[in-house]
Amino acid sequence: MKLYTIDTGFFKLDGGAMYGVVPKSIWNKLNPADENNLCDWALRCLLVEDGDRLILIDTGNGDKQDAKFFSHYYLHGNDTIDSSLAKHGFSRSDITDVFLTHLHFDHCGGAIVREGDALVSGFKNARFWSNERHWKWATEPNEREKASFLKENILPIQETGKLNFVPVGNDTSYMTPVPTGITDNFKVIGVSGHTDAMMLPVLNYNGKTLVYMADLLPSVSHIPLPYVMGYDMFPLTTLREKKAFLKDALEKNYTLFFEHDPKIECCTVQATEKGIRAGKTFKLDEV
Repeated sequence: MKLYTIDTGFFKLDGGAMYGVVPKSIWNKLNPADENNLCDWALRCLLVEDGDRLILIDTGNGDKQDAKFFSHYYLHGNDTIDSSLAKHGFSRSDITDVFLTHLHFDHCGGAIVREGDALVSGFKNARFWSNERHWKWATEPNEREKASFLKENILPIQETGKLNFVPVGNDTSYMTPVPTGITDNFKVIGVSGHTDAMMLPVLNYNGKTLVYMADLLPSVSHIPLPYVMGYDMFPLTTLREKKAFLKDALEKNYTLFFEHDPKIECCTVQATEKGIRAGKTFKLDEV
């Protein structure tokens, strides 16, 4: 197996929303806000080369929405899916599978692209992967979350005829990795605090267990237990899931890969007097 970081740029989100109940006087030291209280966040995907499979985990924002929509998020940076794939010698047509941790716009927006007036697959040779429970949650959204589930990002995935569901069952909060059916080395942990039935890919890589954190831990600064996003649908569930996951990460020496941390790609964790905290931080290519 080989892993590649796929950077797709940066966007801005409100710092208070990202850090929940944590006061700005504390979190602003971790990720300083601009004059509008907005912080920079990465849109960092992961490419998995495993045998004859080339699997892209998440796809960033994409560019289908209009200028008014993107004006709220201040997209910036020079990296795109295409430029990052090309950096490693690949193109969209090489992707065999697109795995979506969940269907919020900043995770699945790049899966579907506009061609004229049509919405089509951005990866013509790829299968798409979600799970049945989360798909139902995203296509029948609640009033609080529906602004993150955009129909033009989601429904065309099904219309490609290449949508597959990971057989995770109805228990959507579990810490034991379960098979996906994609490859033997690709499993998932299910969590439901941020949104119902989100999946965290778990990969056996270079003798280590690497976990793609999606929005359970969007950044290194979210490792302390009280640092729960205001965006989370069920914050107390997130709190329980973080506690259980970090215990396992410490005991099993997981490597954590961060989708949104603006600077840090990976870290390990360590026990401290204040609880479990980040250990060593490093780039993916140092794993």
